[in-house]
Amino acid sequence: MSGVVLYDYWRSSASYRVRIALNLAGITYRAVSVDLVAGDHKSDAHLRRNPQGLVPVLEIDGLRLTQSLAIIDYLDTTRGLGLLPAEPGIRAQALALAQTIAIDLHPVCNLSVARHATALSGNAEGMPGNWMNHFIRPGLLAFEAQLGGFQQTPYCTGPQPGLADLCLVPQMYNARRYQVDLTDLTRILGVAAACAKHPAFAAAHPDQHAPT
Repeated sequence: MSGVVLYDYWRSSASYRVRIALNLAGITYRAVSVDLVAGDHKSDAHLRRNPQGLVPVLEIDGLRLTQSLAIIDYLDTTRGLGLLPAEPGIRAQALALAQTIAIDLHPVCNLSVARHATALSGNAEGMPGNWMNHFIRPGLLAFEAQLGGFQQTPYCTGPQPGLADLCLVPQMYNARRYQVDLTDLTRILGVAAACAKHPAFAAAHPDQHAPT
């Protein structure tokens, strides 16, 4: 059995992107569920793993790593995944594309944020769906425009999956879950279709990790 352990939650976007990276690296891991809905992330046991009380947490190579982008960077560096271009200028542009979702869009659509907004609204009708739609569609519109600077052949920035793809696909799952209008996002839809056919992405899909 692999000594690699991933503490995650099946619907967590950050966990989803790390699962994709682990699959791309061909790393077998043991998944341990941290149920965010049940509040497992606030338990003493999980807070000892990650004082932020967040997922994912990855135990690998004698290390305990947190923050999905840091984990993916470690896997990229140590396993040679080639998730970002080597040329500094193009690398910066590809990193900015990924961060459009991972740093700007994802945090405001986090489960805890959406729950707090719903509570502050007095559980207004349509929440948290209205909250998610308010942020997800504009964020994806910006991502769609940024994709115009790259050739989708067939992935976001080239012929092999990159960091932007790992960030986009989990957000697309959320967008579809909350019925965000995606019909005019042709570049994004093309990338998502290509990713769906890739075994590393398919095996990481939340449906493959949902509680039974």
